[in-house]
Amino acid sequence: MSVVASRLSTFMAFDFGMKRTGVAVGNRLLGTAQAQPTIAALGDARFTEIALRLKEWQPDALVIGVPFHPDGAAHENTLRAQKFGRQLHGRFGLPVFEVDERYSTTEALASCAKDADAASACIILEQFLRSLNP
Repeated sequence: MSVVASRLSTFMAFDFGMKRTGVAVGNRLLGTAQAQPTIAALGDARFTEIALRLKEWQPDALVIGVPFHPDGAAHENTLRAQKFGRQLHGRFGLPVFEVDERYSTTEALASCAKDADAASACIILEQFLRSLNP
């Protein structure tokens, strides 16, 4: 992970979806993530809700899950998630880190999570946090 990421402590993660966006917060010290209510809003309303969450949690950086095919190839949702990351950076000026999120939703569903989107965001963030503390 980059030197910049190793100096940051609080992160907010997003599991981007066309209809819902899972959210989690966590910090480097504990290495764990806490699910937050999923954002069901779309378009600008989604970013309004994100702005409220950022104001509440004051993260140092953002983490987004980027989906890929099992073989690692990009697909349409890969590009959508990456665009979402660029929009987050452009609107809020925070560093944005990408995490390969293959199977995060499957893992969340297998754990019988009440909110699979929020659970996926936790999985994404905890994977990122583990990469900071090898």
